[in-house]
Amino acid sequence: MLQQSQEQGPGFINVNGKQFIRDGKPYYFLGTNFWYGMNLGSSGQGGDRDRLLRELDHLKKIGVKNLRVMGASEGPDTEPWRMRPALQVAPGEYNEEVLDGLDFLLAEMGKRDMVAIMCMNNFWPWSGGMAQYVSWQDDSEIPYPPICGEGDWQTYQEYTASFYSNENAVTDFFNHLRFTVLRENPYTGTLYRDDPTIMAWQLGNEPRGINNREDFTQWIENTAKYIKSMDSNHLVTIGSEGATAHPSSGNDFFADHQSSYIDYTTIHVWVQNWGWFDPYDEVSLSSAVEKATAYINQHEVLAEKLNKPVVLEEFGISRDDNDHAVTASVTLRDEYYSQIFTHILDKAAAGSPLAGLNFWAWGGAGRPREPQAIWYVGDDFTGDPPHEHQGWYSVYNTDLTTLEIIGRYTRKFNSL
Repeated sequence: MLQQSQEQGPGFINVNGKQFIRDGKPYYFLGTNFWYGMNLGSSGQGGDRDRLLRELDHLKKIGVKNLRVMGASEGPDTEPWRMRPALQVAPGEYNEEVLDGLDFLLAEMGKRDMVAIMCMNNFWPWSGGMAQYVSWQDDSEIPYPPICGEGDWQTYQEYTASFYSNENAVTDFFNHLRFTVLRENPYTGTLYRDDPTIMAWQLGNEPRGINNREDFTQWIENTAKYIKSMDSNHLVTIGSEGATAHPSSGNDFFADHQSSYIDYTTIHVWVQNWGWFDPYDEVSLSSAVEKATAYINQHEVLAEKLNKPVVLEEFGISRDDNDHAVTASVTLRDEYYSQIFTHILDKAAAGSPLAGLNFWAWGGAGRPREPQAIWYVGDDFTGDPPHEHQGWYSVYNTDLTTLEIIGRYTRKFNSL
């Protein structure tokens, strides 16, 4: 594996075996998902820089300084259920205001000693992602999953997984990677590849092999190698969910992360989406926690064998009784967060490859148009992506008990 520490300047996060290192010291973190940060940073449609600065200040105040953000979104903006406006409206054609929003976001994060995990593609349609790259090349209609009652999840996933075999679509993606990695941020005068505000480049959000595993694993290898050829400073990771609850996902955590160009591993845990937790039955929380921790431990063992860190970078749970209202109670969420935080913290303190986590997701000052609404242009960005019911997993700035728990545990992680 590339020994990056010999070339890096101060502030960059590196790996030493199964541990993250920053400036010669172990680096552990409790962070969040803040996928819409670049759109908030835009000076154009959908942007709100005053809110962005307030969100960053609030997160820093409670000790959250690791943010997983989108460094990509694909248009056109006429497509449904997407974060809009898109960053890349056509191959190689950019919305300059959103692009400036990404520059602004990273500059402001840097001022606050925050770091970004930059997610550069998406298996799911809420940012365009792989399906849009395929559609651009084939001029085909995207067979959207049943967001509003139509479509089929398997059909969508097979369409999206064809991306790995579509040479021209992958080339378009590589062009976006090159454009971003070598971009100079006008607010800092620093190339992205030289900016310690960026912790890692992530190949995509939850990429799955589905029915195309051979080309999927080759895509992981080629993409990570390509990024490393341009950038010796930053870590590279896949953005994997891990095994998932569905064997048909076409994932193999151990095999997928074996590449010497992949620096650390990731997992996602979704107890409600995977049918492990019934929000209308609080007794089910106990078994959900057991299954979640078993899932985490299963991947911990594999990460140990790989000698690479592992990050739980997505997990969340609904408000009590699946109520999507901002004012709904969060008693079970607080309990779930506390147990997951404790589990990861104890493992990290004992020398496990488990080194960090990012809860899903920061809603902050954003508010849905109405509970369970589907997001439309002009609505606030919250923690819930546009293809999901707003208010489902968002942590708001008024969720005081949750914020207290997050603040208490960030101090513990930051002191490890």
